[in-house]
Amino acid sequence: MPLSNDDATWDPRSSEVLTDQVAAYDALRGRCPVAHSDYLGWSLFKHADVARVLAEPDTFSNYVSAHVAVPNGMDPPDHTVFRAIVDKYYTDDVVAAFEPTCRAIARALVAALPRGGSAEVMSALAEPFAMEAQAGYLGWPAHLHEPLRAWNQESRAATLSGDRVRIGAVAEQFDGYITGLLHERRRLAQAGEPVPDDLTTQLLAETVDGRPLTDDELVSIIRNWTVGELGTIAASVGIIVHLLAERPDLQAELRSQPEKIYAATDELLRMDPPLIANRRVVAQDTELAGRRFEKGDKLTILWASANRDEAVFGDPDEYAPERNAASNLLYGAGIHDCPGAPLARLELQVVTQELLAATSGIALDPAAPPVRAPYPAGGFSEVHVRVD
Repeated sequence: MPLSNDDATWDPRSSEVLTDQVAAYDALRGRCPVAHSDYLGWSLFKHADVARVLAEPDTFSNYVSAHVAVPNGMDPPDHTVFRAIVDKYYTDDVVAAFEPTCRAIARALVAALPRGGSAEVMSALAEPFAMEAQAGYLGWPAHLHEPLRAWNQESRAATLSGDRVRIGAVAEQFDGYITGLLHERRRLAQAGEPVPDDLTTQLLAETVDGRPLTDDELVSIIRNWTVGELGTIAASVGIIVHLLAERPDLQAELRSQPEKIYAATDELLRMDPPLIANRRVVAQDTELAGRRFEKGDKLTILWASANRDEAVFGDPDEYAPERNAASNLLYGAGIHDCPGAPLARLELQVVTQELLAATSGIALDPAAPPVRAPYPAGGFSEVHVRVD
């Protein structure tokens, strides 16, 4: 087992954990509500402990890195100012305006899935959908799709390796893509040429405390949007398809009652979380989960465990969207809840609608079992299905 004999330390990179994170966290949650590793600091497995951390930003700080992280790596009052800027890009009207584009992307990808044979969902649907949807929302050129897809894979591998040099190189590579986009828009404006009227251009005009945003702040905002979108949306699509393939009765229900899909995606992703963890730092001495923590201690909140806590949800694999909605931490809670939740929910609703509307059945391919993705990714690296 990945938990040591003293029931206080564990190895999040053990083969058992990496083979199936969800099963490993389920086992650990029942044995130890908090456990330490050099890799993640103190990891919290219980819903109640994670919920308390989310509700007390003064005690559990989001300033977890020396690098600029806007707004997710900030505390009030800085977080308040920058979060107000970010929230403007995820209002109901902005998200609704993207729906036709999002639906066209989903419909084309679903139409291209082979019927009657085996399709690998992550490469054929989940990853291209996440990439094209993100690029479409922000107004990015198509030539960035492939570089960003490759970058996302390398980013995951670098994070898992723990190699700081490799992680830094990956971050620098992404920053180069974004600064290139920003500089090109500025060049067009200075030359009096047409500038794309998109969200990326609008972000360039934002100010804070009467000054323009710095390039570091702009890149950080876009990095936060992009990392969350590419990895988490792709993982979410794979998870949803996998669970639907396992549950033909649910497929039938959602085909006949598509209005239920919006709530269904939240519940399916509670059952099999796409986002594994986030970090916090203890800002003042406190007690949590029966342990004393001192200022500066590092914490990891494990969404993939908290959202399956039997103390809150009963059988974590029971599908009960109405019962579980109020306690679902899929998009976080408190002042640091996910600002992109409205967009993510729209995208997942649309792609699920299009998939179910265009098919009569989805089943796992018995000749190619699904392969779980290793930390820090959630979901699967491969999901093979037969689509009719």
